[in-house]
Amino acid sequence: MHALSLYLDTSVIGGYFDPEFMADTRALWRLREAGRFRFVSSVLVDQEITHAPERVRRLLRETFAPADVLLMTAEALELAGHYLANKVVPPDCGNDARHAALCSVARLDYLVSWNFKHLANINREAGFNAVNVLQGYVPLRIVAPTFLIHGHEEKAL
Repeated sequence: MHALSLYLDTSVIGGYFDPEFMADTRALWRLREAGRFRFVSSVLVDQEITHAPERVRRLLRETFAPADVLLMTAEALELAGHYLANKVVPPDCGNDARHAALCSVARLDYLVSWNFKHLANINREAGFNAVNVLQGYVPLRIVAPTFLIHGHEEKAL
């Protein structure tokens, strides 16, 4: 079985310890351990958690091998600029545009986020995908962890 590639944004890393999101976030980690998913992150996430509690920073270090941490590229910055120019996200949400761009450029299966306002909602996904089509990228799927864990449950997990 092919493991789906998941780009985890900062909210999912923090969600591992947040009581509101903990159960589903940790279920996602268990499915990764079972071989269902491959986690990918980025230097952008690393920058965003600089001032997070130590346990969050440690989780990032322990979860992602260096090969699974995307670097910011000129191509991703250009695509993020198109998202911003087309008002997919507000101007002060440039990092959200960059997360989507990194995921799109890397052609990952899903961008996973607990950020329902600027990422994981159907209107934003439609906006990102309109730009992706115009710029020659495949459509981007943006979901919360909950949408990935259900249907994969096993009593052993």
